[in-house]
Amino acid sequence: MTTLGIIGAGHIGSNVARAAIAAGYDVVIANSRGPETLAELVAELGPKARAATAAEAGAAGDVVVVTVPLGAIEDIPVEPLAGKIVLDTNNYYFERDGHIDALDRGETTTSEIVQRHLPTSKVAKAFNHIVAAQIATDGSPAGTPNRRALATAGDDPAAVEFVTRLYDELGFDTVNIGPLSESWRVERDRPAYVVRQNAAELEANLAIANRLP
Repeated sequence: MTTLGIIGAGHIGSNVARAAIAAGYDVVIANSRGPETLAELVAELGPKARAATAAEAGAAGDVVVVTVPLGAIEDIPVEPLAGKIVLDTNNYYFERDGHIDALDRGETTTSEIVQRHLPTSKVAKAFNHIVAAQIATDGSPAGTPNRRALATAGDDPAAVEFVTRLYDELGFDTVNIGPLSESWRVERDRPAYVVRQNAAELEANLAIANRLP
């Protein structure tokens, strides 16, 4: 079974861990404060989870989820993630991250920033437009009427294929936005952000998104 390395143990990281373990994955999870601070979470997650440093989680994961604030991206270790699929959950919150001119002007996306930091990894957008707790609760079997859909984007077909498979295993349909340059369509303050939508509704919301406020 695939091991997910998860760098970032906040709301998104911990809920991806819960959902992935329920689907049969092994999880190695890290935060910025050290593995010893994750004892309570790992005890909750059970025997398929263990805590580690960020570098160890990156090395252990067949696929790695990077779910840290945008301002902490430069702290993500590069070499342990080389050649691997990396799922980026980020959104740009200028109140938290400070203003980033290229994002304010619509010249890049958060996922492209992650990809530039991890040039030898295969980055795909994932889990950034769903309330974190719903990752582990809103899934339903394939074929369920009105099944919730989530979006992904990526420049590497294998990365997009993995996200599509993972979403399905966790109970969600997938809408592929296209390359990382289009991932802004599903970020904060756009119509598709943190609303429950099926695949057709998600496609419609992506289509009406504006690049700039």
